[in-house]
Amino acid sequence: MEQTKIKKRVIGVDISLEETTFAIVNAKGEILVKDSFPTENYLDANDYIATLSERILMMIESNGGYESVRSVGVSCPSANFATGCMENSPNMPWKGIIPIGPMMRDRLGMAVAVANNAQVIALGEHAFGYARGMHNFVVITLGTGMGSCIFSNGLIHKGSDGYAGEVGHTCIVRNGRSCGCGHQGCLEAYTAAKGIVLTANEVLAESNQPSLMRSAEKLTPKIIAKFCDQGDELAIEVFRRTGFMLGLGLANYASIVNPEAFIFTGGIVKAGDWLLDPMQEAFEEHVFKNLKGKIKFLVSELDENNHDVLGASVLAWEVKEYSLFK
Repeated sequence: MEQTKIKKRVIGVDISLEETTFAIVNAKGEILVKDSFPTENYLDANDYIATLSERILMMIESNGGYESVRSVGVSCPSANFATGCMENSPNMPWKGIIPIGPMMRDRLGMAVAVANNAQVIALGEHAFGYARGMHNFVVITLGTGMGSCIFSNGLIHKGSDGYAGEVGHTCIVRNGRSCGCGHQGCLEAYTAAKGIVLTANEVLAESNQPSLMRSAEKLTPKIIAKFCDQGDELAIEVFRRTGFMLGLGLANYASIVNPEAFIFTGGIVKAGDWLLDPMQEAFEEHVFKNLKGKIKFLVSELDENNHDVLGASVLAWEVKEYSLFK
């Protein structure tokens, strides 16, 4: 009997605003080889896809060849799994609809699946992290933007058009701050990086109280959190307000989807208890009373340098195999 050969490797790709990382990952979730290049160097999407595809092909050729790789999974902001496209990203440099999946499939000659970064992280958490064994949980990503993914009954809930889970673009303040999506008052405008810096400027303008933030060359969430550690009262107030808005938004979210847990990831989560304590306090104050004290709040322990790539590798295994190199 001739045994069917099974390809035991996939490519995981993580596209972020600053950097693109790609790796060959085996069926055990082990990263065999990894590389990266700056995303921000490419203002034209066609040039970017050409470079990414060429770099992936070079990696494959140098590490086992085409016959060893089954498929490609791509994590990127504002991606739609149903279409394989990045659609109207408020933060990435390429505007409109970018057919990342079809473009890469044509260049690579193999199956390509694309999903937004929160969905991909949820797959990684379910396979390798805190969510293993959970059937209903929500991943929250906090960084340049705010993303989320609903994992329901053991599957990602995508909605009818693939946009489910965009809690960052739900209105939390009527006629509030302008958001990159074009609306006003979105939760992301208060909880992502730009929003936190804006809150810091508002806090500084409201008071003459001394603050380390006043002499900072450039304010970032990371620097503000550092000032919190040094006891800066105004910096602490910045994260208190941010945590309150986040907790309020998640209380509304939880009252609708009733998850077992919220799992947090992203650079802003490194603020730790300065953000998470006021968030949980606001959450418990506003969530549906039957859910009080029942939902876990977990900060991902997956390696932040690899969790998107690992999640993207899980996504790659789920797409139907296609290859010009069988």
